[in-house]
Amino acid sequence: MRNRRENEEKSLGKRLASLHNWNAVFVALLALSGLMLFSDFWKEVLGGAKVWLKWLHIIVGLASIVPVFVYLKQAAKHWKQLDGKSWQRFNVIATPLVLMSWFITGVLLWQFNTVGPAVSNAALLVHDLLTWIGLPYLVYHSLSRLGQLKEPPRRLSVLNKPRPAIYTRKAFIRTIIGAGLTISIGPSLIKWLAKLGSGQGLQSINQVDANNLIPAPQPLPNSSPPIGGAAKGSFRSYTVTKIPWFTNANWSFTIDGLVEDPVTWNWEQFVALKRSVQVSDFHCVTGWSVYGNTWEGIPLKTLLEKARVKAQAKVVKLYSGDGVYTDSLTLEQVALDDVLVAVMHDGKPITDELGGPVRLIIPKMYAYKSVKWLNRIELIEEKYIGYWGQRGYENDAWVKG
Repeated sequence: MRNRRENEEKSLGKRLASLHNWNAVFVALLALSGLMLFSDFWKEVLGGAKVWLKWLHIIVGLASIVPVFVYLKQAAKHWKQLDGKSWQRFNVIATPLVLMSWFITGVLLWQFNTVGPAVSNAALLVHDLLTWIGLPYLVYHSLSRLGQLKEPPRRLSVLNKPRPAIYTRKAFIRTIIGAGLTISIGPSLIKWLAKLGSGQGLQSINQVDANNLIPAPQPLPNSSPPIGGAAKGSFRSYTVTKIPWFTNANWSFTIDGLVEDPVTWNWEQFVALKRSVQVSDFHCVTGWSVYGNTWEGIPLKTLLEKARVKAQAKVVKLYSGDGVYTDSLTLEQVALDDVLVAVMHDGKPITDELGGPVRLIIPKMYAYKSVKWLNRIELIEEKYIGYWGQRGYENDAWVKG
């Protein structure tokens, strides 16, 4: 009977060790890919390849739930083995709970277009907390348990004693974790320290601005103080290239293509155009939102009226000043009153990281349609799929829910 019980315990220990190893690998891959998706440095380096990294993150995340379910079948037996070991019993509860919560919030973020901004905002908050709080706990748990789940038999003859591994599981997982943190966080940390050295590191995205355009736009009375009561939430900076910056010498705004009167404004001329103010929410496909923004600018349809669009034009192609990013709208979409070519946010010029000096704002669509650093509009006849649309995103990015 005793031998049978010992064999069962050994068998359970082997199964738990195998599950633990799989969990460690999944967590390491999720941490590495997730932190790279979060890092400003890697967003710029990866560009369109970020889509493939995102899908890798999703697939690994979906697969990561399998070891959890398999473990739950063994949980009762494991619980009995830990009688009197309070901390280990806590781990038995906490680890699957963290992994399940990570999985559920990840699925909600993946299905952002189904659940809507309110749910995805909450899911992102919990997902981030699980990353910055739960991930260190899981790392600690993995490293502390590697040598305990599957201990070798204590009574081994000298001849049968196994040779020590050249590269242990513990060392392997430590290497993954160290490499992941270095690759994903290191470049962003260096960038932040560089900004800190220049006095910019503690300023918000709405204050730091590399653009040098004169004269600065003067806010309308409804912009300062902002009638929206100031934005509620935090913007995250995403770009597929290095962030461009502009001066009076290298900035212009053009409307051409299928128009009767092609027009190009320099900065002095553009900033003198009559502007209006609107309050709207800003939603990103990655799950975050900023509410109650006060934007000041020119309605896109008003600018098109100045150029007199030809009858055969069907599509408005939008160009970013980074020289890479493009997108498009139909003329029907442009007719919406709140599609704005913005130059100010909450009473201040739009910073370079937020897409300034001029960016598009389309409140009813996700933010990848609101082209940053907008400097050219071309009227065309044929359908056009923009940068992220070519990489799997919906061309009509309506916010649902």
